[in-house]
Amino acid sequence: MQTANNQNRFFFNVDWISILIYVLLCGFGILNIYSVRFNADDATGFNFSAEYGKQLLFVISAIVMGLSILLFDAKFFRIFAPIIYGVTIILLMAVLVVGKNVGGNQAWIPLGSFRLQPSEFAKFGTALMLARYISTFNVKLNQVKPLLISAAIIALPMALIILQPDAGSMLVFLSLMFPLYREGMPGNLLLIFWGLVVIFILNLVLATWILILSIFSLGCLFAYFQRKKLQRVIRIAIICIAAIAYLFVAKYVFDNVLKPHQQTRIELILGLKTDNKSAGYNVNQSKIAIGAGQVFGRGFLEGTQTKYGYVPAQSTDFIYSTIGEEWGYIGSVSVIALYIFLLLRIVNMAERQRSVFSRVYGYSIACILFFHVFINIGMTIGIMPVIGIPLPFISYGGSSLWSFTILLFIFLKLDANRMGYI
Repeated sequence: MQTANNQNRFFFNVDWISILIYVLLCGFGILNIYSVRFNADDATGFNFSAEYGKQLLFVISAIVMGLSILLFDAKFFRIFAPIIYGVTIILLMAVLVVGKNVGGNQAWIPLGSFRLQPSEFAKFGTALMLARYISTFNVKLNQVKPLLISAAIIALPMALIILQPDAGSMLVFLSLMFPLYREGMPGNLLLIFWGLVVIFILNLVLATWILILSIFSLGCLFAYFQRKKLQRVIRIAIICIAAIAYLFVAKYVFDNVLKPHQQTRIELILGLKTDNKSAGYNVNQSKIAIGAGQVFGRGFLEGTQTKYGYVPAQSTDFIYSTIGEEWGYIGSVSVIALYIFLLLRIVNMAERQRSVFSRVYGYSIACILFFHVFINIGMTIGIMPVIGIPLPFISYGGSSLWSFTILLFIFLKLDANRMGYI
């Protein structure tokens, strides 16, 4: 049991500013979900069976959950990280057997009127396990074995999620490579990853023979400058052969592995296709709604795109379009500013941690939150593919809200105890 003095010191150390930002985002989310589902002709008043009513209950339960986490012993999360990770993996396996198929994805476990989405909870489970492993004695991420084990911890939930299939949730886990880089993973691996992404995109925009010729020419150029060092010339040759082989693999994956709607979404973003009636309809309507808000917005409950349901999935994936229409440029930028402020605080807190476990976990949640915010807002304004991931703390959904709450409050607990926990 902690003494009263220790308890006072603990609550003083809790980053209440981050909690305030969290509450503001959650509250703003309820307002916008209410606006999406508002019906002026409904005389029943506030309806707890409607999405906004359910979201209010989700937020209240999430706040209770978050404050309860602050009462745990900070060491609990490191000790039980493998168990938490194991439970989330079991849930990901279970959803493949007993899960409910919604929109082509078998990603939810029905629990009465509520649907649990295990992929959301796998995020903090994986972050905890990754932090636990890296913080063990003598783990060096510039060595092959520790790097492979870390990659396996991340890859296991990704493999189970893609079987659902839920490509959007699966891609979120790629953000965990940045904590690995922070802890010593060679920067060359990060460059290789982004190089593969660039080649994948160029392979869709340019003819394959042009890319092969370009890779061959660059390889010859680099080999010429390294001609006196045989090992480097051989290495350059191997890289060129691997890059050319990757072109054909990437082409095969795009044509035969990705689903038609996923192909279309990527082509729309790259400007290879124009379609405002089917695959591009959501994004087009979202951009119309955001543009209609102009500087100050049309006002709360006054958005015509929102009121008449022109934007599909507006309370979940496209909630930002409601913010843009009703709150305008000022409201949209204010929301982004809150996210940036929260992310900067998390990164700053991560850097001041005395334990490797807390630092790795802090960077993990910062990367997960950043990925969600960047991709979700990017989807609504048409600069990123529509992959169906929620806007943290604002989009409708109990699983995502609870997951982000647990993700954040575990770190706030670790940070509050940073002086006494190594």
